[in-house]
Amino acid sequence: MYTACIFDLDGTLTDTLESLTYSVNETLKELGLSEITREQCRAFVGNGARVLIEKSLEAAGDSNMSRVEEAMQVYDRIFSANCTYQVAPYEGIPELLQNLKERNIRLAVLSNKPHSQTKDVVRTFFGTDTFEWVQGQQEGIPRKPDPAAACQIAERFHVPCSECIYVGDSEVDMMTGNAAGMHSVGVTWGFRSRDILEAHGARDLIDRPEEFLTIINEKGAE
Repeated sequence: MYTACIFDLDGTLTDTLESLTYSVNETLKELGLSEITREQCRAFVGNGARVLIEKSLEAAGDSNMSRVEEAMQVYDRIFSANCTYQVAPYEGIPELLQNLKERNIRLAVLSNKPHSQTKDVVRTFFGTDTFEWVQGQQEGIPRKPDPAAACQIAERFHVPCSECIYVGDSEVDMMTGNAAGMHSVGVTWGFRSRDILEAHGARDLIDRPEEFLTIINEKGAE
């Protein structure tokens, strides 16, 4: 049976696209560069802040990445002040998390968003008692899709990876869960398409949060 669930954050638990797009575009404006669209930002997220900025700079015309370090400093300042801008949990997520807690399933968040902003978003929208462990991107810990952080969370919970479900909305998440030996579940309401999730090894796909309980009820008992 499954005893722990590790969730991605952006595009999985919370709709953060507006905050990310806003922060990137404020950064680009400060650098005197053209803005990106929401759909471009949707395609650029998932591999951490630096990759997001690199892809955004390229789209804005800085193809040789000459201003990436400057842009990272500006983005960190702007995003730190706006990481909850127009952010909200997806419909049904709070109820799902409460249901899982009532079943004594241990809950964690693992994101490629910078660690301080990850904690800010989780604390703002889910409080401090929903998740036992919240982790964003930190120095010295490989970012997803490297499975190291996911495996470390399982070790912290004292549960085998085979008893963990990894839930996310991107190819990065499916690769992470699979590499960690976890049951990878893709959510279709996030930043990537169903086809991308399937192509990168999602063992299950769900269209609404309440469908996750079927996996717990049926497949968790196999």
